[in-house]
Amino acid sequence: MKLILLGAPGAGKGTVAKLLTAIDGSVQISTGDILRGAVQSGTDLGREAEGYMKRGDLVPDALIMGIMEKRLQEPDCEKGFLLDGFPRTIPQAEALRELLARLDITLDMAVNIDVPREIILDRLCTRRTCENSDCQAIYNVKSNPPREEGVCDKCGSPVVQREDETEEAISHRLATYNEKTAPLIGFYEKEGLLLTIEAVNSEAVVNGVREKLGL
Repeated sequence: MKLILLGAPGAGKGTVAKLLTAIDGSVQISTGDILRGAVQSGTDLGREAEGYMKRGDLVPDALIMGIMEKRLQEPDCEKGFLLDGFPRTIPQAEALRELLARLDITLDMAVNIDVPREIILDRLCTRRTCENSDCQAIYNVKSNPPREEGVCDKCGSPVVQREDETEEAISHRLATYNEKTAPLIGFYEKEGLLLTIEAVNSEAVVNGVREKLGL
């Protein structure tokens, strides 16, 4: 499958992507994970992106499109891919459409995960992430805490609250989403690729996708 996952920060795109990749071997492509890894590694891209990410702002298109063009041509994308958190703006969507045409890749659909704002705020304020860039396991202090407080179950690295997941930063991210990313719903509806699923449960989203694709 070749999908774009749309939805506000905290809508569950990452969780849904992981469940979907298990179905047919598609790979999850998260620009957020790629960028955070670059920040941890101290690369030129990472240093350039870090300032934007700390403020909760969008990373410039030129940085993102370069990453995506390289990533989509890697061998593991041949089985399919799930774009998690990209594109985020209409110009990115237009640039992606041109890139996919150039690479002779056809999208199946864009899945819009619709989750109420109050649930998103609660999810993100209680979310914690393994700071090891090779792991990035996600926990929730309410629903899925690590066995030992502050320590990753998988690799033993510290589990932290990301700077962009404080309540102030989350509110800013949601405002940015509503202004710049929500219009993508209309864009992909016009393209005939949109599937909107109203659900707070990731399994329900996955089932909706499977039904639409006949999997």
